[in-house]
Amino acid sequence: MQREFTSNEVIELTGATARQLQWWDERGIVTPARQGHRRIYGWDELVTVAVIGQLRRRGFSLQRMRKVIRFLQQEFGTTLAATVSGSSEQEYHLLSDGTHLYLRTSARQVVDLLKNARQPMFDICLTDEVRRVRAEIQSRKKAAVSERVRAVGRRRRA
Repeated sequence: MQREFTSNEVIELTGATARQLQWWDERGIVTPARQGHRRIYGWDELVTVAVIGQLRRRGFSLQRMRKVIRFLQQEFGTTLAATVSGSSEQEYHLLSDGTHLYLRTSARQVVDLLKNARQPMFDICLTDEVRRVRAEIQSRKKAAVSERVRAVGRRRRA
């Protein structure tokens, strides 16, 4: 998926705020391309914002997010979006006990991102987050096409 997204589209698709996007850009966590003064996000940045948003809603600091993103890039040799989007059969889950974060790459394997945990965990399915964003984009495309068809019909009747 090679589409570009404006800040407003990223906000609508992920629930992030304009201030969060600005802050993350300033801190080098998610760095979009630029067209003049506008930020332009690619698919990789969009997925990263969506995943960071999920983890932020669960109380993880941006410092920890930076470590997670760096680890995923080192571990898989690619971006978070490319890793998760690359395999249609494999699912990736981030697991946490509220303090520690793990990457589950298969039913038998859990890669410790920060340290060993000894508490109950919650699960964020990275693959589901990619699917959710992709479905939202498709839904918006269909709505835009439907609106154009209705507009053409209204003009023909007028």
